[in-house]
Order: sequence, then structure tokens, then C-alpha cells
Amino acid sequence: MKDRRQIGAIAYSHDAEAGLRILLVTSRETGRWVIPKGWPMKSKLPHQAAAQEAFEEAGVEGSIAKKAAGTYRYPKTLRNGDVVSCRVKVYPMEVKKLASKWPEASERKRRWFSTEDAAAAVVEPDLAKIFLSIGQIVS
Repeated sequence: MKDRRQIGAIAYSHDAEAGLRILLVTSRETGRWVIPKGWPMKSKLPHQAAAQEAFEEAGVEGSIAKKAAGTYRYPKTLRNGDVVSCRVKVYPMEVKKLASKWPEASERKRRWFSTEDAAAAVVEPDLAKIFLSIGQIVS
């Protein structure tokens, strides 16, 4: 079975006291910690679509890299109950602004994590590896 393609944003911030932090959101279905992600958009380049997802799902605005930091796979359950394998290309996004209102605010929680805690919070091993190496990618 061929992987379906998705794009995602790793929203991060450099904090003088806390260091490099990653913003995660809860998934709508299971409530587990994930990054903002979605399907490619015909009218946008992949990194632009990832930035759009970051705003819709986490209320973040900032500068997003044009080059992906890596990819990971996960099983997605579709609305009809089918499960498909998705390969997500992830783009680092430095957060400049956190909106107090955003499209999916009532459906998700968002929280800052250290890179290590973010890696421990997600279930996808390849995504966790990207979190642990993000310091070299964005520095």
C-alpha cells in the first residue's frame, strides 16, 4: 500500500531561560500530542500549507523553513473508519505570534515542551528523532 502524503509544521521557539521549545497540540480524535499537519493544498507550496495548518490547528504565526527537516510515518484513521499509512514531511517554523483565537481552538489544546519532553510525548519514533535533532537544524 502506498503512503499518503501529508505536510506538518514543527512550531518552535528559543526561550532565554527554557531554551529550545516545541509547541504540540492534541489530536481531535484521541487527544494525544501531535504536530499541526494536514493534506497538501493545491494552491500552496508544501511549506506554505504547513504554515497554514500550524495556524488553523495551533494558532501560531511565524517564519517557516522552505526545506523540510525530515519525514515520519503514522497510521491515520479516516472518517469512514479505514486506516491509511501517511508519510508526513515536516517543516520547522519559528513562532513569532500565538493567537488567542484560532480556527480549531475549541477542539485542541496546545502546550510548549522541551525537545526531550516533546520526543517523549509523541508516539512516532521518527518524529521524536527529529525533535531531538532540531537544535542542529534551526540553530
